[in-house]
Amino acid sequence: MIDHKIDRSSGPANLAGLLAALKAAADPTRLRLLSLCEGEALSVGELVEILGQSQPRVSRHLKLLAESGLLARNRDGASVFYRLTPSNPLAERMAALLPQIDPDLAHDRTRLMELRQRRALKASAYFAANAKRWDALRSLHVDDAVIERALLDALLPHLPKRLVDIGTGTGRMLELFAPHVVQATGIDGSREMLDVARLKLEARGIRNVDLRHADLTRLPLKGADFDLALIHQVLHFAPHPAQLLGEAARILAPGGRLAVIDFAPHDLEVLRQEHQHRRLGFAAAELEEALREVGLIPYDTRTLPGRPLAVTIWLAAKPQPAEATDKGPNS
Repeated sequence: MIDHKIDRSSGPANLAGLLAALKAAADPTRLRLLSLCEGEALSVGELVEILGQSQPRVSRHLKLLAESGLLARNRDGASVFYRLTPSNPLAERMAALLPQIDPDLAHDRTRLMELRQRRALKASAYFAANAKRWDALRSLHVDDAVIERALLDALLPHLPKRLVDIGTGTGRMLELFAPHVVQATGIDGSREMLDVARLKLEARGIRNVDLRHADLTRLPLKGADFDLALIHQVLHFAPHPAQLLGEAARILAPGGRLAVIDFAPHDLEVLRQEHQHRRLGFAAAELEEALREVGLIPYDTRTLPGRPLAVTIWLAAKPQPAEATDKGPNS
């Protein structure tokens, strides 16, 4: 439970911050922005679309909310995203109360849901159209052979038996790891991608793989059932990366390993505009913190330089019941 009591330990300075935050929120549009940014990070353009106001006006309101500490601002390439500041009790309390105070905010929520649906349909159409040439599209980053060798060298010594590939796409990670495990499961939200994966795996004679079509944020899998999970070049497409990481943590058995492979931060806006990338890479420390927040222990992070895109591999483990969360796993 979140403690909403005001911390008075810093005296007048803390009171001044509280008053500044309350002043910043004292506007109908800014209250709407707080409510919208509660559940996910939204770009300025998306907020403009939902509110139906000009970009300069919305940007001005967002600037005031960010300066007050109520919203967190994150630049990603040429876009700027805003979300409710984590662990800010005042911001959380406001966002929770707003729908009860102003029923009209439900209209904003409806427009947000419509935005999500349009985004999902656009992404689904993109994956369907590109499924058969997906491997060729992944030519902007580090040589796949270098990444794959690094993964095998890091993960096979732990002798995984049950593997899940979250967002398996055309099944390359399953091709790579299935011969080394007892059972592998590949899950993807695109039926077209899974059709390609199924044909490839059958052609290779790989039989110990189960392919499933499902929402990656609600995996149809039992908890604590796998000792290795992979999220390979998936997070940059995800509206809610933390939900994918949380699901990976849920299905891992104690001592199980997670490997996340994704781009380091970059500024290739064409990937957002034409290839449905939601994020233009992730900073190493940012994702390490996200892994800790879902209860995993990051123990190795390495970035492989590429032209023009570098790729980072994050390795994390689910602690044993008696293992302190501030210590790395036994390797």
